[in-house]
Amino acid sequence: MAWYFPVLCISFVLISVALASDPSPLQDFCVSIPNSPVIVNGFACKDPKLVQANDFFFSGLHLAGNISNAVGSRATPVSVAQIPGLNTLGISLARLDYASWGLNPPHTHPRATEILTVLEGTLLVGFVTSNPENRLLTKVLQKGDVFVFPAGLIHFQHNVGYKNAVAIAALSSQNPGVITIGNAVFGSKPAIGSDILAKAFQVDGNIINQIQSRF
Repeated sequence: MAWYFPVLCISFVLISVALASDPSPLQDFCVSIPNSPVIVNGFACKDPKLVQANDFFFSGLHLAGNISNAVGSRATPVSVAQIPGLNTLGISLARLDYASWGLNPPHTHPRATEILTVLEGTLLVGFVTSNPENRLLTKVLQKGDVFVFPAGLIHFQHNVGYKNAVAIAALSSQNPGVITIGNAVFGSKPAIGSDILAKAFQVDGNIINQIQSRF
């Protein structure tokens, strides 16, 4: 029976890996029900007999986003909130507009890998690897270029041209989520204590107070 324990351990590891992946849909589609009182990991499904073509449709990506803001960029998402038919399909996208020298600030998508395609303009893009290396990988992209941001890693895009830029991002989740680092750290409600942030960033507390006041 000496062979039994190693085989049991290997079987357990294989089963654990299988259970850790996202399950495949168990039906053709599961169109979400807006404002459903049923709470599940995702959204409750509409009766398939009531599903219409518009449940799988969105119009608006031809329209430029309003980039007259402090960072000079705007994302127009197309997730399950815009297309109910995306529910359980594990995919979404967004149009990204950038003013000249506009920035999509450092952020993460906790539930998705992102693949970015530049439609117009020139973008400096990059992401930072996890601890302890924290390597910054950057690339300047031109029209038609593609770049991938691995799930959960902090990344950004910066328009380094003198004209507006446009990109399309595809994401491996119906609801990828977004955590903008500056907003989360300096604009949380209630605020993170300035003494905590001062120690974390190794700066004077007055500097933290000034930054927090901007968020």
